[in-house]
Amino acid sequence: MAADWSPLGGALGAQRTGTGPRVVFVHGFTQTSASWAPVAERVAAAGHEVVVVDLPGHGASANVRADLRRIADLLAATTGTATYVGYSLGGRVCLHLALMYPHIVERLVLIGATPGIDDDEARAERRTDDDALADRIVEIGTEAFLAEWMAQPLFDGLVPDPADMAARKENSPAGLASSLRLAGTGTQLPLRDRLHELNMPVLTVAGARDTKFVPIAEQIAATVADGEFVAVADAGHAAHLQRPDTVATLLVDWLQTSAIRR
Repeated sequence: MAADWSPLGGALGAQRTGTGPRVVFVHGFTQTSASWAPVAERVAAAGHEVVVVDLPGHGASANVRADLRRIADLLAATTGTATYVGYSLGGRVCLHLALMYPHIVERLVLIGATPGIDDDEARAERRTDDDALADRIVEIGTEAFLAEWMAQPLFDGLVPDPADMAARKENSPAGLASSLRLAGTGTQLPLRDRLHELNMPVLTVAGARDTKFVPIAEQIAATVADGEFVAVADAGHAAHLQRPDTVATLLVDWLQTSAIRR
């Protein structure tokens, strides 16, 4: 990371840089805190203290094992009161955090995130698929799995940053497998019926080409008390990796105009 980062300390691996109101960035599956650097550093330069966190099974938290609710506990203990920005898995973590600890989530940004699978049968099928994927990671190793993972249509057009990929390759197969088995989408009880409880400003973001998650993001924004949806042009699921400048500008502008509710 190019900025002057320092360890935050706490239950999860985390680093911080900058000064001002705190903004916490939470990464997606197979990623690490380094994945957020291009966006987080631009937000820090705009007058914010930014914190990037490694989720259980990833990065500096590789040996931590936790389900979604326990991850929310650990995140709350590590980063405290802040605006939270979560992508995919990180978005699901931040959604749990906002429902469990609304007093510390000043604002919430969800990028390519879902409140869960409503249908019991479909959710059970997803859990079976996630368990099989976890077995695959252990079988072939992290680097080979990343090649398969990034080849999915979901990430079409994404050219990963070399530093991001280097950090991802350091993730252990056991850590990634545990993340899927404990915190995969199939393990998550659906939260759609609880979205109305969120009373902080919520920004939902999806790449314009992410046809699965655009309607999900639109629905979340329409359901919460103070929601806004933005589509990122010429981007798929990992909009913050494909268009970091666009997403950073979007975040900075929204942080300047959205009021923190006390």
